[in-house]
Amino acid sequence: MIQFRNVGKTYPDGTTAVKDFSYSVDQGRIVALVGASGSGKTTLLRMVNRMVEPTTGSIWVDNKDVSTVDRVQLRRSIGYVLQAGGLLPHRTIIDNVATVPMLNGVNRKKARKDAEELLERVGLEVGQGKRYPSQLSGGQQQRVGVARALAADPKVMLMDEPFGAVDPIVRKELQEELRRLQEELGKTIILVTHDIEEAFNVGHDVVLLRKGGEILQSGTPQEILSNPRNDYVRQFIGADRADRNFTIKEVNGTKLIVDAAGHPAGVLQQ
Repeated sequence: MIQFRNVGKTYPDGTTAVKDFSYSVDQGRIVALVGASGSGKTTLLRMVNRMVEPTTGSIWVDNKDVSTVDRVQLRRSIGYVLQAGGLLPHRTIIDNVATVPMLNGVNRKKARKDAEELLERVGLEVGQGKRYPSQLSGGQQQRVGVARALAADPKVMLMDEPFGAVDPIVRKELQEELRRLQEELGKTIILVTHDIEEAFNVGHDVVLLRKGGEILQSGTPQEILSNPRNDYVRQFIGADRADRNFTIKEVNGTKLIVDAAGHPAGVLQQ
């Protein structure tokens, strides 16, 4: 679905953000790119919709080299969610969501009607569509950002630290909402995060990056947790943390799951 073929990016000042990155994202999967600052994850994301042009290599979406597609057309065909929502402050919520469909030729009445349905799908009330971004909480704004990214019914969505600006409780809710939406709609999603917990919670597949876009390890969360490639990966994912190591303890006939510190983490279902 999305292929990075020997992609590199060096900026005019000589800074190399990505050296030589190759990876394939399968259709209908959420892939989380995770790494510290300077690992090239945001640069890789922005090269998909040509907000950043690669210096070397190519990126293909649906068997088409994105460099051969008009930039405006490409960006309107790919959903994009920013950390702070990126909403237009002078437009109502409903008009923010309807913007891209209208630019693509959908009449205003239908675009707004479809936008109302999307607001409900992401867990907002239709009546909130009359408000402006400043009148919503940070979590609500992020939901609007997701609705707007879905408005043109894209096959591909790009999400750049989408939940980084909200509190931990709302962040967890939004992560669960994203997984639910993806299961319902089957979108192919690349999500960038610096948070390994978020990567494991949201991603079907996770790509651990270090400086220059070097892949330390990739695979499902289960594969990475069960078999870290080296000590650096083990430390990065916190494989030895107490809350990542569990045992079974029986209490009053009930089998509890407890972490290495002895704290209960759940009940083992028979």
